[in-house]
Formats: sequence, structure tokens, C-alpha cells
Amino acid sequence: MPFVLALDEGTTSARAALYDDQGRRVAMESAPVECIYPHPGWVEQDANAIWSAQLAATRRTLESGRVKPSEIAAIGITNQRETTVVWDRLTGQPIAPAIVWQCRRTAAYCDALKPRELIERKTGLVIDAYFSASKIRWLIDHTDSRSADLSSGNLLFGNVDTWLIWKLTNGATHVTDPTNASRTMLMNLASGEWDHELLSIFGLRIEMMPKIVRSSGVCATCAPEHLGAAIPIAGIAGDQQAALFGQACFSPGLSKNTYGTGCFALMHAGASAPVSKHRLLSTRAASPDDSPQFAVEGSVFIAGAAIQWLRDQLKIISTAAETEALAASVPDTGGAYVVPAFVGLGAPYWDSNARGILSGITAGTDRARLVRATLESIAYQTGDLIAATEADSGHKLKELRVDGGAAANNFLMQFQADILGSPIVRPADIETTALGAAYLAGLATGVYQSLADVAKFWKAERVFEPQMGRDRREELLAGWKHAVARCRA
Repeated sequence: MPFVLALDEGTTSARAALYDDQGRRVAMESAPVECIYPHPGWVEQDANAIWSAQLAATRRTLESGRVKPSEIAAIGITNQRETTVVWDRLTGQPIAPAIVWQCRRTAAYCDALKPRELIERKTGLVIDAYFSASKIRWLIDHTDSRSADLSSGNLLFGNVDTWLIWKLTNGATHVTDPTNASRTMLMNLASGEWDHELLSIFGLRIEMMPKIVRSSGVCATCAPEHLGAAIPIAGIAGDQQAALFGQACFSPGLSKNTYGTGCFALMHAGASAPVSKHRLLSTRAASPDDSPQFAVEGSVFIAGAAIQWLRDQLKIISTAAETEALAASVPDTGGAYVVPAFVGLGAPYWDSNARGILSGITAGTDRARLVRATLESIAYQTGDLIAATEADSGHKLKELRVDGGAAANNFLMQFQADILGSPIVRPADIETTALGAAYLAGLATGVYQSLADVAKFWKAERVFEPQMGRDRREELLAGWKHAVARCRA
């Protein structure tokens, strides 16, 4: 039986998973990845630590799955998007810590960036520090080292997918795919190629950019010393597009939401680039062939990270799993709202200056109500994204497929259904990001025969139907909008 290996490098952990020829996960292991916060609003990581964690998790997965490297037909890679690594091609060393997607250090640069209409039209993105281009410019401008000399021709850029492939191939391959490239603010969304005009605006050279290859197709070979065999690398997709693929959202209108460090709602938009009137993003979706596919996306910067804040900073919980019972132990929050704008607000607000607040507290706001308000904030932020998606499309959401760690929280999923007024569908395997990368690699190498076959693998585990009355929903949403307005002021 051939196996497919998926490398899933996320913001706080690097995971690896093995799948069989029926799309069943047979092993998964992870290793933590540390985020560093040198200044308020700044987030960075050690790119070498990302590589070490990913390699360790992958080797442990092969051991726990008792699979020989020679039995692996292909590797698929998915990654935290926008996180930016710049390194020296001669030494293979990063010139500085990687700037993480959440980081706001380039917000002022982005506020002054022109011509705004041209950039947004070509990329499908809102001009924001979220994306890679301003991060590349910052690294070059603020690294006091000869290795940061752009004119030397030795600098290479990559998001985490590109960095991992470079390391896996011992520097032989410098590539990315359209889903990741579309998040840089340097790719022309329509053509799928690096845009010389955009590169010029940011003062960057095309020689440092990775080659854009298909999301599903053999593009490189892992050097045998890393995993014990020379294994084809045959799938690449940014984490959210990989999750859309893993949720079998292959046709226009199908939607998913991933509850991870952030929260990301994507709707498949078909073969034409969508144009959002409500500040959502147009992006490339993963395609199994050369035909371009698109999605409309809303991005929340802080979702699961708010639960980590309760655990690591406030220390009012020991594990994320505790939050479900705590939230359900009280009937409501007593009017309290948490707006976790720790690094500003993403879609549809795009407000870099917003900061988190806790509002509506009383003497009765206890531990359980604070936990409940934090969980509810994740659902409210998703509600903002879905409302914008519905306004753009003119259609009411029929169902939302969910995945990611927090999708296991039954309280959150039921509250999400109530706030949306639409069913929430949780699949049997909520690790759909890794699964999507495996599908892309398996389709390229014949482990999986067709999209129709892959679609049959997807199974729902539970459907959460809305139970809340309309008046109560509107009352809660009005309170949320008031709290958001305060945090933006």
C-alpha cells in the first residue's frame, strides 16, 4: 500500500501526518514552534527552528506509523502563509528572524504605500502589513549585514513552503505555488506570475523570487538523508487553501472555516477571480491541474490564539479543552464581550490600530464568563466574515464546513451555528489542512485517481443546527458591534 506524507507547518506547531490510499490518517505527530514578541504588535520566529521542528515531527510520524520511507509515494507541504523568510543562497542562512503573518511592524509603511488602486486590483488583496511584500522590504532595510545586500544577487525569498522545500532538497529547489504566491502582494492574481510592476513598487528583484509551480505536481525530490529515501515532493498549498481542498470544496459556493491560531473563512469561487465589495480578499485556490481556481477569503488574526492567551498569560485555564465545560457552565456572559484585537483587526475591518478590549464587565464577570466571552469572540469574528461573504455573493450560506483544533469544541460550534443561523458541518477528520496537502500530492502521483474519488473520502461527523431565536441573535450581534466600535476608537 502506498502512503502519502503531509507536512503541515503552522504558526505554533509543526505537524506531519501519514495517509493511506483511502485518505485515512494512520499517524500524526507534532513539535512546538515558538513565537517571539520583541515589541508590541511584532511577531517573529527562528526559521531554522521551524525547519528543525518540522523535521523532528516528520521523523516521529514515520516511526509511530511504522512506515518505511520507501513506502511513501509522495510528500505534500502546507504552511502558515505570508510568514516571510529571506536567506543567503550561498550560506543557506536567514538574514534575520522570519516575520510572522500576524506581525504589524510594517503597518505604517503600508499606510503610505501607493498606488493603492493598482496594487489592490492586480493582487486581489487589501493593502496591509499581513502580506509578505512589505515584510521582505523591512528585512532588507533593517538587517545590518552584508548578507542583506539586495544588489549581490544572493538573497532568496520564500514563505514557509519555499523554505522547507529548499531545506528538504539541500538548496536544489526554490519554488512555491500559486496559493502561496497570491499572498505575497507580488503576484498578478489573473496571470499567476510575478508582476514586474509590483516588484518595482516594493524595490525588489525577480531573481530572489521562487519559481511558481502547480499546487499538484512533482516539483522536487527530498534528499534521502532527511527521511531515509528520495521522495517526490508533489503537492504545495497554503494552509487555508489546503483546508479548502481537504474539505472537498471543489466547486463554486462551497465554504469552509478553519479555527486555528487565526480564523479563515474561504468560499470557492470557480475559474474567475472574484471582486469583493466588502473588503474580503481574492486569492488563488489549489487546483489539481494547470487550470486556475479562485476563492474569496476573510481572515481573522486572533482566534485560537485568544484561548492561548487565557492559558499562558492570564493562566485561568490549564488546557484549551477545559473551555467547553467552563463556557457551558453559565447561561451567558452577563453582557461581557472580549474583542481579541491583539495585533489589530483583520477582515472586514483591516484596522491595524485596533487593540483588544474586555467590555461590559460587572462584579458578576467571573472566570467562566470570561472564558465563554473569549470563545464567543471567535464565533462573532467568523460571523463578520460570513456576513461580508453573503453580501458579496448575494446568497445566504447553506452550510459551513469547519476544521482546525477549536472545531472540536462543541460549545463553540453550537454557538457558531446560532450566530450564523446556518448549519455547521464538522467532518470526521478535522485536520483537513494536512489532508488537503496529502490529496494534492496523491493526485499528482496516482495514489488518488480523481477529484471524484477524493470527494468520496469526505464524511461528516456531526451537524450543528441553529437553535437560537432571531431576536436573541440580533441582540448579541448588536452588543458585539458596539464592542468592536469601542476597540477601534
